[in-house]
Amino acid sequence: MSEARTFDPAGVAFGVLVPVAAAVTVLVTAQAWKSRLPSEIATHFSGGTADGFTATSSASWTFVLVIVLVGGGCSAVAALGQALLMMRRTMLIVGSAVTGLMFALWLALMSANLDIADPADADLSTTSIAVGILVGGAVGLLGASLLRDHRDRRPATERPDARLPRGPVDVPIVASVGLGTGTTAVLIGIGALVTVGLCRLAGSWWMLAVFLPVCLLVVGLLRFRVVVDEAGLRVFNMGMCAVGYGVDELEGAKVTEIAPFRDFGGWGLRVKGRGNYGVVTETGPALVFTAANGQRLTVTTDRAEEMAGALNSLADRRL
Repeated sequence: MSEARTFDPAGVAFGVLVPVAAAVTVLVTAQAWKSRLPSEIATHFSGGTADGFTATSSASWTFVLVIVLVGGGCSAVAALGQALLMMRRTMLIVGSAVTGLMFALWLALMSANLDIADPADADLSTTSIAVGILVGGAVGLLGASLLRDHRDRRPATERPDARLPRGPVDVPIVASVGLGTGTTAVLIGIGALVTVGLCRLAGSWWMLAVFLPVCLLVVGLLRFRVVVDEAGLRVFNMGMCAVGYGVDELEGAKVTEIAPFRDFGGWGLRVKGRGNYGVVTETGPALVFTAANGQRLTVTTDRAEEMAGALNSLADRRL
């Protein structure tokens, strides 16, 4: 178990320092290359032709603000050690992708405007957009894999209520919830067709490189693997443990009926009030795990009764 901390060191490094470093580099390159740039640089292109021009200093500060406020604003959530781990990972990946996009686009703009007398002659490579998103997303994924759950872990002091279900401890109990393989294939196929159509209209294929990481992120966020074993309850997402509670933290596990939009306002990983989390992907039975620190995790699964019974039986053994 991770030590309780307010800030996650990996989150600070990837979620705060990386965007700040990118923003500082933008300002440094703008100043270092000032003598090689025209008084105004091309910053907007239509059909590959430059048609919008801005002073270098104004353009650089615009990029800095977007990197810091949007990219850094999203990814900085990863530094909050007490926040939900999966949310921190998601925000870090999204924020890093934005940071990578803006940083790569800035370098491409600088390259297009260097050593030309007329900024109208600038030729921007759209490949930078795809490269920036891919590299930024990869950096975010690396940082996400290094994040740890530093929430308050408080052991329960009593057995679960006798009225809660009990069952055989035949563990591990594993259930896959969320998008199925067929639905995933259909969604990816539709998305790919739309993206190919847009690429043909634009006359460029860079959008396919954008589609791939976005598609993997969306699909990954909507597929979960739920595991109940002697250690407790864990929910895996994108190959990483997104939420986990130990048996020693269990105050009680029960079964209830859940409708995602009615009870949690949506589908997927949801937060409803402080410390009330849900992995809700379908209408029907759900396992509700209540921890000693006051947090509650609701997971919709057809094996909710079996999981609740096993968890309560495991918790009975600890005292």
